[in-house]
Amino acid sequence: MTGAVADRRPGGAALNRLGGAALRRLGSAVLVLWGAVTLAFLALHLTSGDPVDLLTGLRGTGDGLREEITREYGLDRPLPVQYLTFLGHVLRGDLGDSYVLHLPVRTAIGQQLGPTLQLLGATVLVTVALAVPAALLTAGRPRWVRTPVALLEGLGVAVPAFWLGTLLLALFSFRLRWFPALGAPGLDGLVLPALALAAGPAAVITRVLRRSLERTLDEPFVTTARARGLGEAAVRLRHALQHGLLPVTTLVGWLTGSLIGGAVVVESVFSRQGLGTLAVTAVRNKDLPLVIGIVLVAGLVYTVVNTAVDLSYRLVDPRLRTSES
Repeated sequence: MTGAVADRRPGGAALNRLGGAALRRLGSAVLVLWGAVTLAFLALHLTSGDPVDLLTGLRGTGDGLREEITREYGLDRPLPVQYLTFLGHVLRGDLGDSYVLHLPVRTAIGQQLGPTLQLLGATVLVTVALAVPAALLTAGRPRWVRTPVALLEGLGVAVPAFWLGTLLLALFSFRLRWFPALGAPGLDGLVLPALALAAGPAAVITRVLRRSLERTLDEPFVTTARARGLGEAAVRLRHALQHGLLPVTTLVGWLTGSLIGGAVVVESVFSRQGLGTLAVTAVRNKDLPLVIGIVLVAGLVYTVVNTAVDLSYRLVDPRLRTSES
């Protein structure tokens, strides 16, 4: 009986450490979401312009209309009271109604979430399709093979997504007419926005993955695989890539944040529907409930992905588990 209990202790300890890590990540996620909401709230209230002026213009003119709108939205209360009231609504899942769209914030975001998720999914596929083959083909190769790819990586990091998107539109849409120009639905309308958004992340991931592959290709188990007669392609795909992907896992969180932020700009350049276009409109109109709802969605996606990556990395890499023991 004692031996059976002892056998279960290592697994139980590992689960306890994993549970502790999950709680820490959950606490960090709550802080990130709270910070995002707070910064958005303060930024909109401290910038010039008054949302009451906008709402008055939308509803027309009339005696006492401004005072009525101010009371209706609680804008006559002190700023700390408005902030605490809004936090209470957020905690109850009530994001309020959009000032301009006259829709519940959840409905407005739900209507635009699909196109943004399509763009992000297409961007991830393009990023993987560009980065993994480029790293596999150039890792450990002579300089004349790596240099052209390294130049493209430098351009990918240096060129802003909106500028690259404008160039892609001018060349492939307006001049060559290979792809639709603006706001086109369907797969062909995703190609150019996904390329513009994926260029920077693909360049960074290619560099990191190449260095990781080069270190892995020098490991003894790779030498053993080659001694057994495996070809170079099989060695890279079946052995080196599996181990080389571990450092790339830590970049997934950064990639998520980069894509969410870049989608705002890229959707505007290509006149696509989505959360990016909705966010620009909401900020321009100082639509406080809608802006904070979008910030919450973006922060939630970012924190969920980062938490999942962090926990999965502890499961994949045993060195992290032993360091916490």
